[in-house]
Amino acid sequence: MRPLSLFAAACFAVLPLAHAQTASSPASAQGMVAPPQIISPDVATDGTVTFRVEAPNAKKVTVTVEGMAKAVDMQQNQNNGVWEATVGPLRADYYGYTFAIDGKRTLDPRNADIRPNLISPTTVVHIPGATPLPWEMQDIPHGEVTHIYYRSKLVTPSADDDGYRSIWVYTPPGYDAKRKEKYPVLYLNHGYSDDSNGWTQAGQANLIMDSLLHDGKIKPMVVVMPLGYGTMSIVHAGWNRVGSMIWKNQQLYADQLLHEVIPMAEARYNIAKDRNHRAIAGLSMGGGHSIYTGLNHPETFAYVGAFSSAVISPAFEANGWRPAVDGAELDKGFDAIVPNAKTQQPVKLFWMSCGTEDSLMPANRAFGKWAKTNIKGDVQTRETPGMHTWMVWRDDLVDFTPLLFR
Repeated sequence: MRPLSLFAAACFAVLPLAHAQTASSPASAQGMVAPPQIISPDVATDGTVTFRVEAPNAKKVTVTVEGMAKAVDMQQNQNNGVWEATVGPLRADYYGYTFAIDGKRTLDPRNADIRPNLISPTTVVHIPGATPLPWEMQDIPHGEVTHIYYRSKLVTPSADDDGYRSIWVYTPPGYDAKRKEKYPVLYLNHGYSDDSNGWTQAGQANLIMDSLLHDGKIKPMVVVMPLGYGTMSIVHAGWNRVGSMIWKNQQLYADQLLHEVIPMAEARYNIAKDRNHRAIAGLSMGGGHSIYTGLNHPETFAYVGAFSSAVISPAFEANGWRPAVDGAELDKGFDAIVPNAKTQQPVKLFWMSCGTEDSLMPANRAFGKWAKTNIKGDVQTRETPGMHTWMVWRDDLVDFTPLLFR
């Protein structure tokens, strides 16, 4: 099984797809009744969105929208039998959503804008704003994104994992492969269930970098986005059966990043090879990767960013991988993540952020408190409104990258 999803394999472009909707074709034969014209999602000027789906025999239909805590019940239109629900108004952004028809999850068949994911892809609705967001397409210079395949020599092939991996690499506008001053580099990690294209297809990281560069907020840098699984078995396990693979996956991924991805990137691109020009960051599972790999290797990374992180320690396994409440147990668990924190060289920046409505908030808050006492260097933490969503993580990337390589 190759790690790239079917959606990603078919799509090299890293920009959002068109959001125009088309109505059903009228009946072509005399005597046939034309099917109902269905437009979904239907975005109004006030930011409200009406979702519609045809399910004439269904007993219950709901829509789940990214950033909303509960699924919304849809009602069946008695005139045409189409189920519909209106939500919002929503603030300008991209929102993933899915339907559940009698409990069975499904994408919106009227919407071609699909967010790839190895386990749970979603359809996406765009709420435009008065001015472009950093992750929206703008008429400014754009960098390039390259997709690289390779086979890891650190993976023992198995039924779950054939060892194939892929990396997406962003180079800034005007990238010069022969420039005397080498470019700084950010290694950016996706979350669990995403493919290696998570940060480009869902996070629009390339557009964010373009926008920040155009506004003079960041230095030109290369962004390397690897596949974040030390073993693909963790994906096959699924959301409810990950178990102790979380810690093992983190260790295996660190090995692959340090000994395969970084050397490969440095051989192909004109990027710096010193710690002061290397950063690592990620979201959720990738935030845990960044904490574990980045903070244990300050000789490699001077900058570490962790967004809504899965704070994983072997000491928490008996507690379902969630930090214990007791302070002494917390310290013991966090010490196991970064055992040499107090004796190794300081980082230039450890930056940690999490949404206040995120279930991972308690663990992130506790680790941030521990880090301010134990991690040497500049440690910054913040709590921002939001759930475990891309709306939070895109903002994190916008706010974190201007702090790099200063």
